[in-house]
Order: sequence, then C-alpha cells, then structure tokens
Amino acid sequence: MDGKHRQLLIHCANILDSYNAGTTGLEEHLDDYLFNNRIQDEDDITFLREVFSGCVRYGAVLKVVVDGFYVREGRHVLRSNQNLFSVLTYLALFRLDELGVAHYRKFITAVELNQAYKFHHFFFNEKSLMTWMKDGWNKVFESVFVQTTLLSPILRWLPELTDLVKLLKDKIDNKIKPKKSTQPVTETKPFQLTKPRPRSIPIPDKIPKLQKSKPPPKTLYRSPTEQDALSKIKEENRRNAEERLMEASKTQFACANPEKSDKTKQIIQTIVHEENSKMDANRAKARIVPDFKKDAVPVKMMAAAIMREGLLYQKQESEAMHKLRQLEAGAYDASEFTKWQNEKRQEDLDMELAAIEERRLLGKLSHEEAILARTNVMASNQARVRNIKEETAAMMREYLDKKFQEEKEMKMLVENTMAGHRNAKDAKKRLKEYKQKIVQEVTEESRELMRQALEEAEEDMRCKMELIQQIRAMEATPVSRVKVVDLTSTSGAGLLGEMSIVELRERLALLKEKQLEEEEEKRDTILNAKQAKADFLSETLDRISKHRAEQTRSAAVKLEERKKTPSIPPPFRNEALSELERKVQEKRAERIREQQRSQVLPSRASANRTKSLITQKKSLEASRWEELEQAQERSAKFLAQSPLVSAASRRLTAVNSI
Repeated sequence: MDGKHRQLLIHCANILDSYNAGTTGLEEHLDDYLFNNRIQDEDDITFLREVFSGCVRYGAVLKVVVDGFYVREGRHVLRSNQNLFSVLTYLALFRLDELGVAHYRKFITAVELNQAYKFHHFFFNEKSLMTWMKDGWNKVFESVFVQTTLLSPILRWLPELTDLVKLLKDKIDNKIKPKKSTQPVTETKPFQLTKPRPRSIPIPDKIPKLQKSKPPPKTLYRSPTEQDALSKIKEENRRNAEERLMEASKTQFACANPEKSDKTKQIIQTIVHEENSKMDANRAKARIVPDFKKDAVPVKMMAAAIMREGLLYQKQESEAMHKLRQLEAGAYDASEFTKWQNEKRQEDLDMELAAIEERRLLGKLSHEEAILARTNVMASNQARVRNIKEETAAMMREYLDKKFQEEKEMKMLVENTMAGHRNAKDAKKRLKEYKQKIVQEVTEESRELMRQALEEAEEDMRCKMELIQQIRAMEATPVSRVKVVDLTSTSGAGLLGEMSIVELRERLALLKEKQLEEEEEKRDTILNAKQAKADFLSETLDRISKHRAEQTRSAAVKLEERKKTPSIPPPFRNEALSELERKVQEKRAERIREQQRSQVLPSRASANRTKSLITQKKSLEASRWEELEQAQERSAKFLAQSPLVSAASRRLTAVNSI
C-alpha cells in the first residue's frame, strides 16, 4: 500500500513539472499524461485530478511555503524536488482532514528521509505559521479565508504532525527499536469427521377426505317467481303513473293553476323585504357595482410602451414617405405582383390541405389493417398456448413420478447412515473437556494483563492532573491590559500619509460636504432630464392618438367591404381522396364483421348477474325518489310554519280583500 502512495505522489510531481499554462489547458494536459502513462484506475484518476487542480488553483499559497523553505533551510536541497514539496504542502493544508495522519505518513516515504525531516520541521513550526507565513498568505487571500481554511485545520492537527516530525528525527538517529517477532499461538482445529447429510422431508400421507355432500338446490337462495312477477307489475304500474302525472302537469287547467301572478309575487317580495329590514337593521349595505361597459376606463400607458409605439409609427411614416417619393420619381407599383403572389399561395395551401387529408386517410387505412392483423395473431397465439399447456401437464406428471421414486431411495440411505453417527458422540465429549481446560488457562493470563494495564493508566492520570493544576495556576495570575490613547498623536510608523485621528475626522467632514454638493448638482440634472422626457412623451402620445384614429377608420372601411363581398373557400377534394375513403370504409366493415364473428355469447351466470344488477339499480332509484318526496314535504311544512311567510300571506289576503 506504501508503494501505491509513493507512486501517486511521484505522478503528481511529474504532472506539475511538465505543465505549461501558456501552451496547454488544465484538463488537456492531465488527459494526455494519463493516456501516456496508461493510468486507468478510477480512484487514482480522481486523486490526480483533484490534487493537480488544487495545486494550480492555490499555487500562490504553496509558493510562499516552498520559497521560504529554500531561502531559510533548503539551500542544499535540489530545486528539482520543488513540485514534490508543493504537493505535500497542498495535502497538509487542504486535504489533511480527508486523508488523516496515517495516510500522510505513507506519502512522505516518496521523499528522501533527511529532506523530508528538514521540510516538515520547517513547515510544522507554529511560530512560522502564525508570523511570516500568515502575512504572506494575507497578501494573496482575505484574512477570514486564511484563518478558517488554512490556519485552523493545520493548528488542529499540529500535535500529531509534531509527533510525526519526531518520528522522522528518531529514524535518522537510529533510535527506533526493531519490533520483536511474536510466535503465533497454537490454534486448535476440529476433527475432519464425516458431515451428516441433511434429512429430507418425508412425503406426507394423504389425508382422508369425506365424501362430497350434495349441494343445496339453487332455488333455496332465489326469491319465488310469483314475487318477482309482482315486483315487475308494481314497477310497471309506478312508471305508468309517473308518466300520466307528468302529462297531467303539462296540460293542467288555467282555472286551477297554482302559480301566483307577477303582481302577487312582487307584493310578497316587498313584504318579506320589509320584515327582513326590521329584523336586520344594523346590516352594512353593499355598494353598487359600477358598470364598466357604459363608461370606458382609460388605460394608462407606461413610458416604455409610449416610446416603443411612437418609434413604430415614426418608422411607418418614414417608410410611407419613402414609398411616395419613389412613386413620384416613377417607380413600379407592386400591387399586381402581390395579388398574383396571394393567388399562388392559396393554390399551395389547397395542395397542402389535400396532402394532409390523404395522409390522414392512409393512417386510418393502416390502423384498420393493423387491427385485423392483431386479431389474427391473437388467435394463433391462443392455439399455441393450448398446445403448450397440454405438454407441460404431461411433463409435470412424469416429474412427480420420478420424484416419488427418489424419495424412497433417499429414505433407505438415511436409515443406513444414522447408525454411523452414534460413534461420533464420544469423540465430541472428549474434545469439549480439552477445550474447557485451555479456556481456564487463558482467562488467568488475561486477568494478570488487565491488572498491569490499570496500574499504568492510574499513574498516567496522576501526571496529567499535576500538569493541569500548574497550567491553571499560571492562568490565574493577573495581567494589566490598560492602554492610554492620544487622539492628536500619530502612530509613528513613518509613512508620508500618516495622520492623527482628529485630522482624519476633519478630512472626513470636508469630504462629506463635497459629497452633498455633488448630490445637489446631480439632483438638478435629473429634474431637467425628467422634464425633457415628459415633453417628448406628450408629443409621442399625440402622434399615437392620430395614428390609432386613422387605423380604426381604415379597419371599419375594410369590414364593410368584407361584408359586401363574402369569400368562399375553394374545395380541395379529388378522386384519389374519395378512393381512399372508400377503402377505409371497406376495411372498417371487414373489421366489424370479424369482431361480430369472434364475439363471445354471454353465459347463464353472467346473464343472472346482469339481471340482479338491474334490479338493484331499480330499487336504489325507487328509494331515491322516496327521499326526494319526503324532502319536499319537509320543506313545505317548514315554509308553512315560518313567521315571515305567514305574515306575508296575511298581508296578501288583506290587499286582495281591498
């Protein structure tokens, strides 16, 4: 696995060495390198693509660290390894949360040990990170990005990275002791005994069944025929009575007309309205809805719409003037040509409509032929399915016979092998006793090791508590943080534009006054521009109103001319279309004959089911009629008992008597 990490790091350095931003693109260079080196693993390609694009994107950040290393501590390190250190810097700054210290240690193996120690000892120095490296990064990126993205992750991993640098130092000084080879523990293996075959499930015996009883007659669940005949007669009488009632209500006598006259209805309505107004005196009155058809509301146009329409009419005027000048100079009038062009277009439209009608009829003809072909295919498939079902039934019978014979043979074999399993029980018992003895020895050793580990953990915890107490005592000492500020004094940096806070406030006040003067000037220019725009819009509106009046007058003249000379659309039918319609009718008649021939006659059960559904529907309809009649009766009773209607009827009788 370390070899793969080393190979990936070398590939990244080689890609950066051969990359030239002025001649080739990022993706093109990476694809060429992958093709030339025959790298086909998806994970490796993704890693190389991410690292290469990250090194190019954050090249300025990496350059600060690598250049500082070569200036301060890497004077004797080859410049050819510069991109190798850039890749390690990118992995440590941006990808350490994803990789972890274990994978990062494997990438370090690609660099020579002394050079790796020098670079990481220089890079993972907290003082350098917080001073000149941070200042260099702030020149390229914002301070918030530097603090959150660059410094915070590396400072969080700094203890583990410091241990990694110490490990490299120990390797150089040969302080790492070789690991002792531990002898593997003897593992017990089970005896290679004959595994018993799984018992087969015996075929269950057939359960004796009772003789099939004689079913009850179907007439038991049917209503008697006399009752059905009576219900039919009732339904027919009810229908006849309803028809007679409808006819009688249509032709009722004028003297017995229950309808009230219009005058009576108006008097009842006024009485009810008066009673309602007395009962509901505090009700808010609704406003009358305005009639928008009588008074046309003017539509207010926006400035953009006015300018757009004015420009359109201005173009039309210029085109009309240009055309009149050309006619005055002796140009040709194109009215005859436009008339001929319209006639040709009408002929082309008729031909297109005929072609569309022909395609539609051809589609209908192909649809009818497809339906006939599908019915033929369904008939052949049904015959084939019947043959296949007969063959599968015969094969299933043969398979069941064969399976029954194999079950008999397997039962005999199981009885023979059961005798050999009894000898294996004694051997299993001896093996179990031996394993119990080994387990007791192992538990005693593990207890001793656990006791030693607990003692070491207590000692380590005691040292940590002492260290924490010392740190808290150091933090408890007070520190004075008071600093006196003089607003009239400068910072003393020695710059040309250096000034005190008081002078800075005076300059800001002068700048504010200047800004107010500029705003006043700008406000005056805006007001002048608005006035000019309003004048221009008023002129444009006058032009638009004139053009619209002219357009309405010309449209009215054209409408009168169109009413006087109605246009008749020319026919586009021909003999080919009539022949296609005849073929479509023949195919449709043939399809209907085939459907009638293959139609399945209903059985007695389906006929009985249909008859029962019809009777249920009739009974549901009768119950619905009864509910409607009861609802009408309840509403009539309610109206008769209501006080408003009774008062209105009393007033109506009084008026009639007068």
